[in-house]
Amino acid sequence: MLKQMEGSQAVAEAVALCRPEVICAYPISPQTHIVEHCGELVREGKVGTCEYMNVESEFAALSACIGSSACGARTYTATASQGLLFMAEAVYNASGLGLPIVMTVANRAIGAPINIWNDHTDSMSMRDAGWIQIFAETNQEALDLHIQAFKIAERLSQPVMVCMDGFILTHAYERVEMPSQEQVDAFLPPFEPQQVLDPANPYSIGAMVGPEAFTEVRYLAHDKQMQALNVIPEIAAEFQEIFGRDSGGLLRKYQTEDADTIIVTLGSVAGTVKDTVDEMREAGKKIGVVTIGSFRPFPTAELRKVLASAKEVVVLEKSFAVGFGGVVANNVMMALQGTRTHVNTVVAGLGGRPITMPSLHKLFDRALAGKLEPVEFLDLQWDIVNAELERQRAQIASGPTAESILKNIQVDTAHGGAAGHAAE
Repeated sequence: MLKQMEGSQAVAEAVALCRPEVICAYPISPQTHIVEHCGELVREGKVGTCEYMNVESEFAALSACIGSSACGARTYTATASQGLLFMAEAVYNASGLGLPIVMTVANRAIGAPINIWNDHTDSMSMRDAGWIQIFAETNQEALDLHIQAFKIAERLSQPVMVCMDGFILTHAYERVEMPSQEQVDAFLPPFEPQQVLDPANPYSIGAMVGPEAFTEVRYLAHDKQMQALNVIPEIAAEFQEIFGRDSGGLLRKYQTEDADTIIVTLGSVAGTVKDTVDEMREAGKKIGVVTIGSFRPFPTAELRKVLASAKEVVVLEKSFAVGFGGVVANNVMMALQGTRTHVNTVVAGLGGRPITMPSLHKLFDRALAGKLEPVEFLDLQWDIVNAELERQRAQIASGPTAESILKNIQVDTAHGGAAGHAAE
């Protein structure tokens, strides 16, 4: 059934169709609408016997999810940003115990400075925690990926993080195709846990493991992720057969066949990048796009195959490893080891800064001309950065950086200055 609805509500309804038995979450923007609507559906009796647990924090939320999943209940939660950091210890525990919890991460920046808008630094901070991480480009894909996520998680007995851009997707109203309960039931069988705490057959989980076996246990976690490289495309194909939509998988190609320059990205910005590429193609420029669907496990072999023919690769990402450069780009470089393909990193959209087509046109034209620096920052306001660096060099007690920059922007704007406009 076609519905015009908010992305958060679409995700909540998709989760309800998966018949979770326990939902446990603590609200934090921009995830709040998802868990609010989940709560409404449970209260109205539209999610069977599902129990919605109110808790006092994100750490408590995922800890309760670990308990419910260990007892054999299909379990769901959602969070964002600092909430994900607050549950970090439990994030590692859930994957280490092999519990198939599904969690939405409504991607949001991590402070300080405080920022509630979108980028990918929250989920990237947990990229090595052992969870499968899949990214949605649209609200339809977010809806579809949640249904697939339960099946991936339960097939492998591993937790899955479904990442969708906060506000850009969670708060956007779009038309989505909402599947029927019969379709979801045909795709997603009842949960049969690989391990369950059962009083009739008691055993413990969470054992202390010393040097004699710790490496082996960690290797087996890695092996589960490698298995997921086959399971994710298989389940995407099963999904397409029942629902008729090509959604999910490891990565997506767009105009890459004869491209000299290929942009690699993930999340909702892929739509803006594709529109820009379309216009550049009309002008005869050979450029294409690869959208990463699964960041963990990372589709190394598939990506290497697609990028092998490119002369230049540009990784456009909403994450930044301070003191190094791009997080996604580092993974792409590893995938292209031994090739002569040059990889550039472009950090963009941090803290919700818009990524516009005019800016992308300029960026991609410079990429085609081979004029990009190894690490660039899209629309970085160099006048503000240089003024702050000069002030810090002149004053030993220079004070907090963020507050100083905000003050200078306000003064400059009041005097009709150029602050607020991106440097060329």
